[in-house]
Amino acid sequence: MLTENYRVSVRRACKVVLCPRSGWCYHSRARDSSVIRRRMQEIAQVRVRYGFWRIFVLLRREGWRDNHKRVYRLYKEEGLNLRSTRPRRSKAAEMLH
Repeated sequence: MLTENYRVSVRRACKVVLCPRSGWCYHSRARDSSVIRRRMQEIAQVRVRYGFWRIFVLLRREGWRDNHKRVYRLYKEEGLNLRSTRPRRSKAAEMLH
């Protein structure tokens, strides 16, 4: 806005608003993660007891090269870390029947 309204350079405009010029030229290079998300959901539905690390190892075996930090972030965003667990007393009660 400053460059258009006041006819100043990008360098001067960034200096006035205390914004680094690297932020002005920044372009996000985010990759599409829909395919790996879908695959993680498929694995989690088939193997309900599998946690993050087992799913990560299976993805690695299938050829996915994403690191564990990215896979864990996607795992949490998909809500796969919220496992439905049964209380202990109902497990014991179920074994009696």
